[in-house]
Amino acid sequence: MSTPCLFSPLQIRSVTLKNRIVLAPMHQYASNQGFATDWHLMNAGKYAAGGCGLVMVESTKVERRGCGTVGDLGLWKDEFIPGLKRVTDFIRAQKAVPAIQIGHSGRKARLTRPWEGQEPLTPDHPEMFDWEGWDLVAPSAIPHAEKFPTPRAFSRAEIPELVTHWGQAAARAHKAGFDVLEIHGAHGYLIHQFLSPVANRRNDEYGGSDANRMRFALEVAECVRANWPEAKPLFMRLSCEDDAGWGPEQSVALARELKIKGVDVIDCSGGGILERSPMDSVRAREYGYQVPYAEKIRAEAGMMTMAVGHIVHADQAEAILREGRADLVAMARELMYNPNWPMDAAQKLGADVEFGLVPPALGWWLGKRAKSAFKGVPSTYQRGMTGGAE
Repeated sequence: MSTPCLFSPLQIRSVTLKNRIVLAPMHQYASNQGFATDWHLMNAGKYAAGGCGLVMVESTKVERRGCGTVGDLGLWKDEFIPGLKRVTDFIRAQKAVPAIQIGHSGRKARLTRPWEGQEPLTPDHPEMFDWEGWDLVAPSAIPHAEKFPTPRAFSRAEIPELVTHWGQAAARAHKAGFDVLEIHGAHGYLIHQFLSPVANRRNDEYGGSDANRMRFALEVAECVRANWPEAKPLFMRLSCEDDAGWGPEQSVALARELKIKGVDVIDCSGGGILERSPMDSVRAREYGYQVPYAEKIRAEAGMMTMAVGHIVHADQAEAILREGRADLVAMARELMYNPNWPMDAAQKLGADVEFGLVPPALGWWLGKRAKSAFKGVPSTYQRGMTGGAE
């Protein structure tokens, strides 16, 4: 039996992934003044042990002003490196590749956590640190939503230093032991704000035309690539359709330019520039609702893509890859639901009968049960979207 596409290795530059399953970056809001905590070690570690080929740590901020909440991870100073190195060492020990996403919240900053209402923070918040350094900034002085405060627009003179912060964060990510880096250019955060005609009303060379609004993203990619080892892959996440003036055609055009700048993979997501959640859209009711973006960019920009968005079942993920619609599949909520999803998918696709995908502390016991006289099936034993058992 041939190896399923989902479990075939993939080499990008000098890094080889053991399979095509990626833990998508998910904000945990669990840092202590920007520092990684035991939660980050546990959270990334369980997905690595569960069999993911690439484990991507959440959006980690390139400067203090970029923090969305008091719980955001940071990479704006060297002191953050040891805590993240502890995480990368553990991921690598599970035979997974450690990755990190770097970002800046822009006008979506200085808020309480989502489950605390995403309300504007005040200086007297019990977890507040460095209020004076937390200037709310954006491409233009336009708030994200009515309840949010109005940000200060960056001056033209501030932008070069801002770009530099991304490059410095990339260098620190390398020192922390990450082998893949992703630039967060989606979900209504700073780079997406520059791209968006809704959030960017500048009248200098960073605003107006599509080319001008792309300028900041391209400068960031160029600076990051210059500070990130040539042998290591660089991804960029885009909201390929934001329902507010930035869509697939613009994303293809930007992807072509990003490829020239040294970006290897486009992580194809959507939404975030408007107040409503992209999960509320009609499209989001369907399996794989964002996969067409990955398929389009892969075909028209001629570069690797990563598909995300309600990828839930093993045969669904396998079909996406087998049909050439993407090169990688990334999951967030479904992996939260089942951190051992890769192990489970390998069983359903017949790719790992010996449970070798996971560490022996798990695989030995599960392999023993599989060879026993037990006549039952695992609790997750369903293959595919129809609800039938194998």
